[in-house]
Amino acid sequence: MRGRTSLLLSTVFLMCLTAGCAAGSGERPDAAGPSTPPRDLTLAEEVEIDRAEDVLVRRCMQRQGFRYWPGPVAGVDERKAGRYVVDDVGWARRYGYGRPFDVAAEEDRRSHPNITYPNALPQERRIRYSLALDGDFDDTITVDLPSGGSVRTPRTGCHAEARERLYGDHAAWFRAAKTVTSLTPLYVPRILEDERLVTASDAWARCMKKAGKPFRSPDEIRARRDGLVRGMSEREAQRAEVALAVTEAECARRTSLGETARSLEKEYRAKALKKYAAEFTAYRAMRMTALTRARSL
Repeated sequence: MRGRTSLLLSTVFLMCLTAGCAAGSGERPDAAGPSTPPRDLTLAEEVEIDRAEDVLVRRCMQRQGFRYWPGPVAGVDERKAGRYVVDDVGWARRYGYGRPFDVAAEEDRRSHPNITYPNALPQERRIRYSLALDGDFDDTITVDLPSGGSVRTPRTGCHAEARERLYGDHAAWFRAAKTVTSLTPLYVPRILEDERLVTASDAWARCMKKAGKPFRSPDEIRARRDGLVRGMSEREAQRAEVALAVTEAECARRTSLGETARSLEKEYRAKALKKYAAEFTAYRAMRMTALTRARSL
């Protein structure tokens, strides 16, 4: 049983930090104390920062002689998509598994002016546009990740300038953020072996089977999602996904699977962060700085 659960859930737990399992979950902020780092942001506050960054990028691109359109920035509800398990029944009734967000994103990839505008530029100006926006990849900030490997980002470009304005130090921000948000491989195996998760997952599967939806885990639903609605119209697919997501959420509520997963993620993540306390403190402090600066634009 434990091996089966580990196999099915390993991928989704790697998504926890970006899907709101702990930091930026939209839940009540941590209480600040003399020995604790600054509180983390809510999802709504993350939206404010992202919108401000887009405004700064637009201003920078205008100075470079190019047009740029802020947004679209993912809202609070969209940022809740992709969690390990859907356990918000109201959200499930509105969005299912987030198909409306997927459809909107695909439309943006085809027709958003930030895509069509540079594609219509002459080749030389298109190259200049890319350098102005994204910077020079021959001049980068490189971070070695705690779990192995490295990531890099250009020091220059309007995205870098915007983050410098918001966070105060683009290089320090990139190092802290990438360190803190790449810790999941260090503790995911321990979560997957935890009896509390195994017990909750098995209870959830029994609830789903009783409801006529015999899935072994939320990850199995994600893996089979496309096949379950293949051949359906967009409206039919959304209706089917909403029905399944509501059942998943109701079972997650009854069995506390979502609550258990979030609690374990928070517990094991805190242990992993002890080695990176300085980066964690810097990460949260710079996010609070960015929020203050975003609100002053």
